Amino acid sequence: MFLDELPEFKREVLEVMRQPLEDREVTISRAKFTVTYPSSFMLVASMNPSPSGYFNDPNAPMMSSATEMQRYLGKISGPLLDRIDIHIEVTPVPFEKLSDERKGESSVNIRKRVTKARAVQTKRFEDSEVVHYNAQMNTKQIRKYCKLDASSMQLLKTAMERLNLSARAYDRILKVARTIADLEDKISIESSHISEAIQYRSLDREGWLG
Repeated sequence: MFLDELPEFKREVLEVMRQPLEDREVTISRAKFTVTYPSSFMLVASMNPSPSGYFNDPNAPMMSSATEMQRYLGKISGPLLDRIDIHIEVTPVPFEKLSDERKGESSVNIRKRVTKARAVQTKRFEDSEVVHYNAQMNTKQIRKYCKLDASSMQLLKTAMERLNLSARAYDRILKVARTIADLEDKISIESSHISEAIQYRSLDREGWLG
């Protein structure tokens, strides 16, 4: 499911997604009955960092005050953001890069790496009837398949303390790091994987609002 301009949705509508994002099921309650349905989906959302859209553009005038930006971003609750595995801040692309004729990695090669990583995860969870890939891991499976060495653990500990991350964010960083390691065909999670996963929590960073 793709939601464009996330803060433009009513907050009460967005908050309804918290249960299915966490439990992969949705419960509908009525006066005489309660029904629970499976609801496993991938959420992709986009949003501007400010009402004007120019907050993180160094060459554009500041068209929104800090209060306006706080009010705008405040439409997205912390508990909802906590349930989103990856946050990426996209900065404006300069003309030099837009006009660069050098080709990046082809979609075909990217697809091969993703397919291979998914096959690794399928094999990892072949004994489970409900878990098929890293994002579905429960706490017990995270502890089993996301073991860290001393340097990686210290790196994660420092990030947790400095960014004041929640236990839910801790688990999501480990899941993302495990996936990064799978994409690199690595058996163990390394400190570089933890570091990259932490970078994908941009909305958790202190000072994101300037």
